[in-house]
Amino acid sequence: MTEPVRLSKRMSELGLCSRREADEWIEKGWVRVDGVVVSVLGSKVLPHQKVTVERQASAEQSQRVTILINKPMGYVSGQAEDGYKPAVVLVNAESRWEEDTAEMQFHPKQLRSLVPAGRLDIDSVGLLVLTQDGRIAKHLIGEDSAVDKEYLVRVKYTRPGKLPEHDLKRLNHGLIMDGKPLKPAKVEWQNEDQLRFVLREGKKRQIRRMCDMVGLKVIGLKRVRIGGVKLGELPTGQWRYLRPDEQF
Repeated sequence: MTEPVRLSKRMSELGLCSRREADEWIEKGWVRVDGVVVSVLGSKVLPHQKVTVERQASAEQSQRVTILINKPMGYVSGQAEDGYKPAVVLVNAESRWEEDTAEMQFHPKQLRSLVPAGRLDIDSVGLLVLTQDGRIAKHLIGEDSAVDKEYLVRVKYTRPGKLPEHDLKRLNHGLIMDGKPLKPAKVEWQNEDQLRFVLREGKKRQIRRMCDMVGLKVIGLKRVRIGGVKLGELPTGQWRYLRPDEQF
């Protein structure tokens, strides 16, 4: 017999929303199982049961925003720490990119539950995604996420000579971090002091640690793409809305 699972987990598996959103909708009475409203948190369902949501939930979800920001150095991605401000403080009406083509108007309520979908280290710059949409967060940072991220990395070789070809191959595939093999990456030279990294995972300070393993010191790191969304000409410290035609 198939085991029952938490309703919020089942809703996430079905792609309806994130677990956090599911709990909010359940409490508001916006979720039905086989046509019956379920409003008790922790309720369980069987996989064959039909789960639907009220139109209010879909309407609320459609109003949730996703923001792209070109994070400068000195800001953390998430909660404030060690005296450093979170990148979300940069999101206001004045710092919106003047070339943003989205018709949406900025409102302070859009800052509510706006969270980073992935990290960008305090000393790294470039594309950071902040979203109110749990589906996007799960797509970008969920355990089964396959979205790739592209970085331009300025480096300095700390050993005599130049980086050996076999160490470049190790950057592409063969390094072990935290006791586990890293997923295959794409790493290639852009010029004599800059590498291009394309990764499908995001361990803490991963690129810096990878470089350190082969004798490279990272001088500068910039994320320029997440999936199908590029940083483009977005100025440092400014932001814009994710367009309807853009997909990660």
